[in-house]
Amino acid sequence: MALPKIKEARELGEAELGEQILAVKRQLLQFRLQAATGRAAKPHEIKHLKHRLSQLLTVEREREIAIIAKSSTVS
Repeated sequence: MALPKIKEARELGEAELGEQILAVKRQLLQFRLQAATGRAAKPHEIKHLKHRLSQLLTVEREREIAIIAKSSTVS
C-alpha cells in the first residue's frame, strides 16, 4: 500500500477535511490503545496514518493562511 497523495487531500471540501482529520486521529488513538494492551498494530499502518494526518493538517493550515492573506489584502 502506497502512501496517500496530498493532491487527494487538497481536493476535499472543508467538511470532508475536518471529518477525515477526526477519523485519522481516532484510528491513531485505537492503535495506541492496542499497543498499550499488548495487541501490536502493524507499524506500516501507523506510519501511513501519521503521514495522512500531517497532509490533512497541512492542507487545513494552507487554507487558513489563504483566508488570512485574502482578508488582509481586502482591508
